Amino acid sequence: MPQIPENVHELTVGQLSARSGAAVSALHFYETKGLISSRRTSGNQRRYTREALRRVAFVRAAQRVGIPLADIREALVELPEGRTPTPEDWARLSENWRAELDERIRQLSDLRDRLSDCIGCGCLSLKKCALSNPDDAFGARLTGSRLSQ
Repeated sequence: MPQIPENVHELTVGQLSARSGAAVSALHFYETKGLISSRRTSGNQRRYTREALRRVAFVRAAQRVGIPLADIREALVELPEGRTPTPEDWARLSENWRAELDERIRQLSDLRDRLSDCIGCGCLSLKKCALSNPDDAFGARLTGSRLSQ
């Protein structure tokens, strides 16, 4: 990993990319979504503070566990202006996200358990299709994965 000298207080997008492991395009995207910010030089080049490294790490960690970018942005907005997330911030926010992740895990487990019902079907037109029409209320009365008009 490239080292940045201590006396460098601002990073180019390339330096931020190299240090964070995020693609330059991802950093530009994060900036358009309000997750990180930069200033522009007189030559219109982006410059990021060193704190952007921690913000990018925070965003990428949250993304890895499936947190939507909108939720990540809301979490970062709660922090005082310019402050990077601390371990305490991560602990608090991850606790808030835990219930949402537990629910997603439950839904994915249900989907995985129902998947075997559709193996070999091909058209997903079983009497009660767990993938195309989960918790099908009409499946007991009608055939097919969709209710037609």
